[in-house]
Amino acid sequence: MSRRHHLHLPLRLLSRNNPSAPLFRHAFSTLDTPEPPPPETEAEAEAVPEVTPAATPNPPRREEPLHETILYMIRRRPWTTRLENSIRLLSPTLAAPLVHGVISGAAAAGCTDLALQFFRFAYRRAGFSPEPATFSLLIPILASHSMLNHARCILLDTMPSFSIAPEEATVAALIAAYGKANIPQESVKLFRLMPDLGIARTALSYNAVLKAILCRGREAMARRIYNAMIADAVTPDLSTYNTLIWGFGLCKKMEAALRVFGDMKDHGVTPDVTTYNTLLNAWVRAGDLESARKVFDEMPGAGFAQNSVSYNVMIKGYVEAGKVEEAVGLFSEMGEKGLRLSEKTFAALMPGLCDDEGRVVEARKAMDDMAERRLTPKDKSVFLRLVTTLCRAGDLDGALDVHQKSGQFKHVLVDPRQYGVLMESLCAGGKCDGAVEVMDELLEKGTLLSPKSPVLEGPAYNPVIEYLCSNGNTSKAETFFRQLMKKGVDDKAAFNSLIRGHAKEGVPEAAQEILAIMTRRGVRTDPESHALLVDSFLKKNEPADAKTALDSMMEQGHVPSPSLFMSVMVALFNGGRVQTASRVMKSMIEKGVTENMDMAHKILEALFMRGHVEEAIGRVNLMVENGCLPDLDKLLIALCENDKVMEAHKLADFALDRDFDVSFSTYDRVLEALYTEEKTLPAYSMLCKIKNKGGVVDQKGCDALMDSLKAGGYSKQADILSRILAENASSTSKRGKRVAMGA
Repeated sequence: MSRRHHLHLPLRLLSRNNPSAPLFRHAFSTLDTPEPPPPETEAEAEAVPEVTPAATPNPPRREEPLHETILYMIRRRPWTTRLENSIRLLSPTLAAPLVHGVISGAAAAGCTDLALQFFRFAYRRAGFSPEPATFSLLIPILASHSMLNHARCILLDTMPSFSIAPEEATVAALIAAYGKANIPQESVKLFRLMPDLGIARTALSYNAVLKAILCRGREAMARRIYNAMIADAVTPDLSTYNTLIWGFGLCKKMEAALRVFGDMKDHGVTPDVTTYNTLLNAWVRAGDLESARKVFDEMPGAGFAQNSVSYNVMIKGYVEAGKVEEAVGLFSEMGEKGLRLSEKTFAALMPGLCDDEGRVVEARKAMDDMAERRLTPKDKSVFLRLVTTLCRAGDLDGALDVHQKSGQFKHVLVDPRQYGVLMESLCAGGKCDGAVEVMDELLEKGTLLSPKSPVLEGPAYNPVIEYLCSNGNTSKAETFFRQLMKKGVDDKAAFNSLIRGHAKEGVPEAAQEILAIMTRRGVRTDPESHALLVDSFLKKNEPADAKTALDSMMEQGHVPSPSLFMSVMVALFNGGRVQTASRVMKSMIEKGVTENMDMAHKILEALFMRGHVEEAIGRVNLMVENGCLPDLDKLLIALCENDKVMEAHKLADFALDRDFDVSFSTYDRVLEALYTEEKTLPAYSMLCKIKNKGGVVDQKGCDALMDSLKAGGYSKQADILSRILAENASSTSKRGKRVAMGA
């Protein structure tokens, strides 16, 4: 590449939004403006006017350190070869202070991965030779950000390649990081590897490995390492004993903790206030408050005044043991001594005050004190517990006041369960509008949708949803419940409330959508909700949708009432949807509902009138099978009067085949209609069946029928009919209604 290209490369970088553009512009601006030549003589020098710098509106730009410029670039651009070239142009040789500055800056900005990537680039492709200080800086940074494998590889692989021996502090930092990550076995392996790395183990590394293994409760291994420490002539320091007391207390091995406390004095190590606080905490953890109080009271005699930590430990112990009175006494004593009340102090005391209805006044006062000191409790559940206690005591106004103040604390995301407790209590107390306001606040803040937020229980949201649905605000209730559904809530009562609310408000489409969601999720529905949905569609004059809702009701295993069946059938029938009404009638009969037979008769008649004979006869047969025989006489006469002769014939033929209770006079009426329409063969067939059943018909009509058969060339049928009439000539002539013998 020519020099010309080298000079213009930064300018191309500038044209593509290079983060270091201001620096480049400043660097190259001096090349564009030539400096004036110096005066050659003294006279010329005197003639040169003095230039007074003009007042500039902007202050001169601060020269940005190079490591900050590089850090700015690598944080805002993807790591590519082009970026590496830009870094080389800024600094052809990377010195140790520059590399250390970039690594420290990246770690401070939370970009530990960039710090590691820059380090690898520096020594692999930029000619940087790491120093011991480089590794002493980088490895603890990686360890503290849980990049343990990278830190271990650099320690065991990269450092030996540069012939650099690690420092004990560096290894101790990695040992401690493994312990913090709950991997004590790696801490022990690294600790045992230190002699092979040429590192002399002192109290620093022993303290790190002791803490790592005691975090996991391995007190037996800690004893062995402590004994090895003494055997290796490594003198334990104050931190060693404090760590052992803390670890044995964590395991509730108080005898071992007391033995270590005694060994301190034997080895000439003077306990400090941290030692006493650690022993105090161990007794509290073991549940022995008497021994803890004894240590607490002995501290002034040993030359150590109790500090805030001492009081916090004791207050927490008393609260956990249910001795709130003693905890409150120590809290007051702290104020009298002028000790600093920290967040941990209130976190220890508040649970005891919040759970006691008799101390809610003190709890509220303590919370106000926290707000004045701008302290944010680490345990955010104290607000929920206090609100719950106030609601249980009936102090709803106090609960609302605490709720509002809890949102004023910095970095406090109010627990959705706190909103739930308030909504439930306000609805139970008759303050439903207040519950709606609390719900609006919950929706506005979006707390409910947080992945970490807990799910509300049914009693918390059902009362407010029911209230909204009963007062014409179902859409808001649905918005609220849909957020709950995103958290996996499938509450039957809430679903049914929404369906009822939409149905009452005349929005059956929304109710039907909710019903579809219930069906998909397998949630059991309410028959009342279905009935309201059907009625809502009927009121909107949408009988087809009402029929769909009715079918859905039956699919869910509910049996609609006779009046509901009647309403849907009437609406469909009046709308001209006779066949659809027939299907509703079929469902009604199959469900065992035998009312509404007048409407069923109208539907049957309309089916015959429209020529749907097979469907109509099927409905008649279904009615007979279910013990509700329709009035066939009335139906046959109506068909004859409306000139539906063949439909009447088919129905009469069906009745004769099934031996239904039909009057022979009605059959005569059908025969007469067939004669009139000159339907000779159908009349012949029907007449034969009537005579075989023992029925008596008009003789003149029979004679006329035989003449018609002969005239039409049906002599055989005429002879058969003549014989049938002759065989029955001796029978008693009797007209009227007769019932066929045997089905």
